[in-house]
Amino acid sequence: MNQIGNLTLDPSSPFFILGPCALESEEFAWEMARSLKAIAERTGIQLIFKASYDKANRTSVDSFRGPGVVEGCRILGEIGKELGLPVTTDVHTPEDAEIAAETIDFLQIPAFLCRQTDLLEACAKTGRPVNIKKGQFLAPWDVKPIAGKMKHFNCEHFYITERGSTFGYNNLVADMRSLYWMRDLGMKVIFDATHSVQRPGGEGGTTGGDGILAPVLARAAVATGVDGVFMETHSNPEKAFSDGPNQIPLSEIEGVLTKLLAVHHAAHAE
Repeated sequence: MNQIGNLTLDPSSPFFILGPCALESEEFAWEMARSLKAIAERTGIQLIFKASYDKANRTSVDSFRGPGVVEGCRILGEIGKELGLPVTTDVHTPEDAEIAAETIDFLQIPAFLCRQTDLLEACAKTGRPVNIKKGQFLAPWDVKPIAGKMKHFNCEHFYITERGSTFGYNNLVADMRSLYWMRDLGMKVIFDATHSVQRPGGEGGTTGGDGILAPVLARAAVATGVDGVFMETHSNPEKAFSDGPNQIPLSEIEGVLTKLLAVHHAAHAE
């Protein structure tokens, strides 16, 4: 229950899921992973590297999606093996889950698929830990049936990720009470700081966002108490192939992490 890939989790401090939104290229993924590993070593954080092989829920049919499950999982698997990092990515179908489980340490279920029983079952049956993003349409207590499905499928090592709730048109609001309530239900909880500041479809043909607010919400989540923090980061968000407006610049991520660790220690010191 405290192991993700080769990372033995220290429950006294949150772990961090960091990486770019999409696998834009193999070279780019390696550059980001190496940079983040170096930052993790300097800050002492527990790092899981993320990137998506398929952005299957893009606003426009013309939008970049990624290299696909086979090639994407190969890239991520080689990064994880070479750098000694656990890796995670979204899976979209039961077939994806089976393929990804061969090389991916931590399977992630996208928010819009969080109640898809066949997908939950497929991920559970791989034996891998699973991260389930809570749908923007769900209340915190609505995750209880999701947890019930995972336990029914004999998966005890899973997390629920808060990533905001739909509030009017093209807007999400992250309710920090949700973190407390879900943990009070016995859930392991991750806070997704960058997707919580998205403005879905807010740019017409693309998704907008308020990336400058992601560290603000992350600080609030860490102070409230979470098991992990998810943040997308990019070396040049303005040139990102997807979700650029809500990604944190790589040049700023070390400072963000240092502040988050300080907030955690201040808020949860015994």
